[in-house]
Amino acid sequence: MSSQVLHTPPPATPPTQTRAQAPTGESPEELAARYGLSVSGARPSLPAYVRQLWARRHFITAFATAKLTAQYSQAKLGQIWQVANPLLNAAVYYFIFGVLMGTSRGVPDYIPFLVTGVFVWTFTQSSIMAGTRAISGSLGLVRALHFPRAALPISYALQQLQQLLFSMAALVVILLAFGVPVTASWVLIVPALTLQFVFNAGVAMIMARWGAKTPDISQLMPFVLRTWMYMSGVMFSISRVLDHNDLPHWLRILLESNPAAVYIDLMRFALIDSFHASQLPHHVWAYALGWALLAGVGGFIYFWKAEETYGRG
Repeated sequence: MSSQVLHTPPPATPPTQTRAQAPTGESPEELAARYGLSVSGARPSLPAYVRQLWARRHFITAFATAKLTAQYSQAKLGQIWQVANPLLNAAVYYFIFGVLMGTSRGVPDYIPFLVTGVFVWTFTQSSIMAGTRAISGSLGLVRALHFPRAALPISYALQQLQQLLFSMAALVVILLAFGVPVTASWVLIVPALTLQFVFNAGVAMIMARWGAKTPDISQLMPFVLRTWMYMSGVMFSISRVLDHNDLPHWLRILLESNPAAVYIDLMRFALIDSFHASQLPHHVWAYALGWALLAGVGGFIYFWKAEETYGRG
């Protein structure tokens, strides 16, 4: 018998599929678009982000209140420290600057002047310091839940506003005890604190983004804030310094337009009858509004641009 060799034809080669090609011939991006899918954790558009943040306004308020309540829960005096801390700071500053260094000379109602400055400055200082740790200190929450991350620095700034309002009761008692009358100008507290809150929240969002990437920044900020405090007229009158010293023009502009000093002076003007309009910087309300818009809007957009990076790495 003659041997025959049977040749089996090779199997048909299936069409090549690349990773970017789905079996239907559509790319993953096209399939996702067709079925309404989106990338997990992708940054939403700015209008959508604002809507998401507004939808969680009750969470922001509740979170701020809970943090404020828990802040001194381990201390025996509890919430009394919310008032005691700034008052003790004011007492130390009065002894050092008012008594030893004599900055109280020529400043009417110096103790109300000083206490108001300390309370208002503490609001800005605490908001910024809390902002540096808003993301890095809440990584468990950031990684576990999906929500607009701006809710964290805003809630920390709101917590400090609540603490300031709580402390205002002690400030009012001090003002009345030193003979400062209640006047119609006290209504200016509302717009002044509103603008300061917007400014503080904006800076807190900027610091939250920096702190999320470089946690060590929280170690540097106390030195930066201490320097800023000494330039902000917390313990002395900026207008008196400008009137009695021949300072360079750029330094005068820097001192007058300093946002912390602007908000402190507005609160002093609103509360203290002996603090006159002549002691305010020129265009003070324009400065206050401009800083609030620049920090609030600019800080919000700056924070939003890195939304998808928070909690990763």
